[in-house]
This record gives sequence, C-alpha cells and structure tokens, in this order.
Amino acid sequence: MKKYDSIGDFSEGLALVGLNGKFGFADKTGNIVIPCQYQWGEKFSEGLASVQLNEQWRFIDKTGKVVFLCRHKFVGNFSEGLALVELENKWGYIDTTGKEVISYQYNEACDFSEGLALVQLNNKFGYIDKTGKEVIHCQYLFAGCFSEGLAPVFLINKWGFIDKTGKEVIPCQYQWAGCFSEGLAPVVLNKKKGFIDKTGKIIISCQYKYTGDFCEGLAPVVLNNKWGYIDTTGKEVIPCQYLFAGCFSEGLAPVKLEDKWGFIDKTGKWIY
Repeated sequence: MKKYDSIGDFSEGLALVGLNGKFGFADKTGNIVIPCQYQWGEKFSEGLASVQLNEQWRFIDKTGKVVFLCRHKFVGNFSEGLALVELENKWGYIDTTGKEVISYQYNEACDFSEGLALVQLNNKFGYIDKTGKEVIHCQYLFAGCFSEGLAPVFLINKWGFIDKTGKEVIPCQYQWAGCFSEGLAPVVLNKKKGFIDKTGKIIISCQYKYTGDFCEGLAPVVLNNKWGYIDTTGKEVIPCQYLFAGCFSEGLAPVKLEDKWGFIDKTGKWIY
C-alpha cells in the first residue's frame, strides 16, 4: 500500500494521484506513469486529460505528451467529443482540437451526457444539444445531468425527474435527488439518503448519511460516520470502516483508512 496525499477513480487505466502537493497519474500496479508535477488535473476521458502547470491548462495524452494548450481559466474533461471550459467567468465548449464550438455564454455548465448538457442562464438551469440549441428551457433553480434517459430537477421546492422532452416522469417530492446509475438514483427523504427505481419506488430505504452512485454493482455509503459499500439490494458487502470511499471504476475503488489512501477490489482486498 503506497501513501498518496489523495487519489481519484480509475479511468481508461489510469488514476489521478496527489503526492507532495503535486498531481500525476498511476497505473493499476501503483506505478506513477505520468510524474506528479501538475498543480491540478482531471481524469482521462476519450484519451485525453486536462492538467494545470505553471497556471496554464493543457491537454495531455496517456504518455504525458501535450496535445494542445488552453488559454482558459478552467478546463474539464472531454465528454462526447466536447470539453467544458471557462473564460472570463463564462462557460462554453471546445472540441478535441481546442476549437470553440459552443460560445462562452453560460453562468454555469456541465459535461455533455446522452447528447445534452446542463447549463445555466439568467440564474435558471436548462439543457442544450451539441449545436448549442436550448432543447429544454432554462427554468429550474437546480438540476442534474441526464443519465439513463432521466435528469433530476428542482421545482416548487422539491426534487423529481424529467425525460428528454422535459416531461416530469417522477414527481417532485424529494428533498434532494441525484442521477440514475444502474437503474437506481439516490434521493433524500427525512434528511436521509436511499435509492429509488425509475418508477419512483424506494428500493433501498433512506437510512444513510451520505451515498455515492452505483458503479459496477456497488455504491459507497456512510453509516455511523464510516464509509463502506452496498449492493443493489441494499446488502452491505464491504464493511463500513473507511474514512472515505469512492466509486468503483475498472474493478477498483479509492479508499482512505487512517492516514493512508489506497485502492481496494470488490472483495475489500487492498490492491495498493
């Protein structure tokens, strides 16, 4: 088990790791394959990762080679061929050559998911397509990204879910709602988190202080101020013993135990 300052999820075979205040990328054996030299970084997506060096953002490939530099204040991941970028406090999107394809006009924005991106205009959220066309009017105080055909939205002081036509398909009745993953979405009732299915039926009772999304059949949850993992039936399969636990990706999940970060597999075995 190696000691890192921080670790992220695996994506495309590599994980962002922090060491001595700098960030780089490690493979699944724990070897650092792109040196910890960056001020910050994002995970690999579509073969590229955005990293910050000497106050300037750039995209690198998996060898660490710079593909192109960016003039932006912030740069996100590529998703569906476009990356979210910030310039002069407005958000827009670039393609994999660095070309601006959706102009910098949004107060807030998120990655594209299922062909749509969540954006904010005039303090309200809605959704655009890849041409920048507003396909669901900016009308929500808060909202989340589309996943499995549905998106969580906040309307009339409660959260519910809409489809891609903007139709409310699960009534706004929750104190909070997250995105669907593997057929389940986290919601809050009576200040506790649980999971519902796409009919709005509660599948895993609202009993947790915090939860993550289901990934590869497991979701991180907090009970008695410790993190562990449950399966889609709500059964605790990896005991709640960690100070932090992230989602599984490519068979591994980042966890913190005492003062050490590392990765575990789905049996709870430390990999490194």
